[in-house]
Amino acid sequence: MRKLTGRFQRPPILAANTPKGPWGGSGDDPDGGPRNPWAVPPGGRKAPGKSTALDEFIRKARGSGGGGPGEGSGGFGGLPGAPGGRTLWAIGAAILIVIWLLYTSIHPIGPQQRGVVTYFGRYTGILEPGIQITAPAPIASVRVLDVQKIRTENFPEGSGENLVLTSDQNIIDLTYSVRWDIANPRDYAFRLAQPQETVRAAAESAMRAVIADTSLDQALGSGRTGIEQRVQELTQSILNEYRAGVRIQGVAIKQAAPPQQIVDDFNKVTVAQQRAVADVNQARSYAQQVVARAQGEAAQFDKVYEQYRLAPEVTRRRMYYETMEAVLAKSDKTIVETPGVVPYLPLSKGQARPLPPEITATAPATPPAASAQAGSEQGGGQ
Repeated sequence: MRKLTGRFQRPPILAANTPKGPWGGSGDDPDGGPRNPWAVPPGGRKAPGKSTALDEFIRKARGSGGGGPGEGSGGFGGLPGAPGGRTLWAIGAAILIVIWLLYTSIHPIGPQQRGVVTYFGRYTGILEPGIQITAPAPIASVRVLDVQKIRTENFPEGSGENLVLTSDQNIIDLTYSVRWDIANPRDYAFRLAQPQETVRAAAESAMRAVIADTSLDQALGSGRTGIEQRVQELTQSILNEYRAGVRIQGVAIKQAAPPQQIVDDFNKVTVAQQRAVADVNQARSYAQQVVARAQGEAAQFDKVYEQYRLAPEVTRRRMYYETMEAVLAKSDKTIVETPGVVPYLPLSKGQARPLPPEITATAPATPPAASAQAGSEQGGGQ
């Protein structure tokens, strides 16, 4: 059997002779019986052996240094020893630096986004959608902006009144909203310190300027569309002067009503105004009817005059007949034809209508017999 020396030497635990039982029973015990495992061995306690690789690693991590010769140069059984504390800190710092470089150099830009790049605070360009690479921070800085998001500003914010003065010195409670997005990322990032507050101020100023030139009826009625268009154009003009990089998408008036304190009085005024408008419309309609009738009669007279110039006698007789027909159509009448023909006289019908008082008073009273005799004499003489 070959004996191993040096670092290939068998460990002491494997060099023991044939063990007897769980607690020994080797040649050191003269009685050969089992030995108490908690008792001190006959030869005294053994000196501590060589430190293990785990002990070396813990000691070096605590900063105790590399130690003397043979310490830290090899591990248990000749394996390579653990690195020193400074090496561990260097490796950790290197890993953190690599992570920081990757995190600040690679920029994923979404389809609806744009990246504003600055080198030491100076603008250098815009990053388009995709995976983009720049210098790491703090050399380069990228601000990612969502250029397709529609932002909405409501006036007023939350619940409350937004009182606006009209051109006819009336006050209305106006509720509206303004929609906007980013048109130019560079101007938006560098021209405005507070973009949202700037948009709100410009929109509110434009709305008050437009309402100041609008009457109450237009603000409450059919003039809303024109007001919204004018406010959008004026707000966009103000922001363009600031070079804000903002585009106004639209303005929507949600509610235009009188203040809550004067709603009843305002309703009464509105009813009176509507009644006045209705009366004016009715008067205009009647006037148009009268004018149309007069124009029709004038046109008819012109046509009759033209016929009169061509045949005066015939036209005159025709006008006479038409006039008499119109007059006699509304009165009772008796038609007597040529002499010698005894007409049928409805005496009962004629007696039904009494004579006027003045005729009855002046007419002579003639007895019926005398009247009959006078009639027979006249018949015999003939």
